[in-house]
Amino acid sequence: MAKIDLNCDMGESFSQYVLGNDEEMMQYITSANIACGYHGGDPHVMRKTVKLAKEYDVKIGAHPGFPDLLGFGRRDMAATASEVKDYVTYQMGALREFARAEDIQLQHCKPHGALFMKAMRDRDLARTILEAVHEADPNMVVFSLARSEVYEEAQKMGVPVAKEAYADREHTKEGSIVMTRKGSAIEDYDKMAERVVRIVTEGRVITNEGEDVKLEAETVCIHGDTPGAPKLAKTITEALQSANVDITSVKG
Repeated sequence: MAKIDLNCDMGESFSQYVLGNDEEMMQYITSANIACGYHGGDPHVMRKTVKLAKEYDVKIGAHPGFPDLLGFGRRDMAATASEVKDYVTYQMGALREFARAEDIQLQHCKPHGALFMKAMRDRDLARTILEAVHEADPNMVVFSLARSEVYEEAQKMGVPVAKEAYADREHTKEGSIVMTRKGSAIEDYDKMAERVVRIVTEGRVITNEGEDVKLEAETVCIHGDTPGAPKLAKTITEALQSANVDITSVKG
């Protein structure tokens, strides 16, 4: 039986600003990527999100980004390797303490936004992030696009890595993703769900340019701030279940 992990970026609200649909999404996913205060989130939100994940039996992971709250971590920043390593270590450490308070462990780490995209093509940055994760916990899984420097370097370094695809972003023939989704609202939930099922069961996807290419995935991301995200998550879950796909965490 095919199996897949469903992950979602969460805990990105801060102060009086509310982002995403955390509680609505939690019932459909198996892994939560929790913001650690740099691009979104704050200590109160981090604690709340960890508790919520525990309530729904969802595995948690750190979602570290550049220190760019104003740009939501989606702007590239000039930073040395040692600075990036410390950014990632600092954010994982903060989340780990909230997890420890609930007697649970971090399952994974998934860099956010510009840090994620930059590491996919920058070998030195990829190694820097992987070193930070490995030093924190050799068993922690890193979520990464399959065709990327992060995935290749993780294989060489012996760092656990899970190949990731996206439910609400377009994929490119080079194996990357288009950061912003076309259109402001989802027009066809069933079509997007069918794409996820095909990725999981056939290992293929139609790219943003209409090409049919190979795409392997062990985890699929559904962004919680995508308009209609809870309905999309529900539709995807039902489609996967109909296709006899086991929805489970990467360490499940």
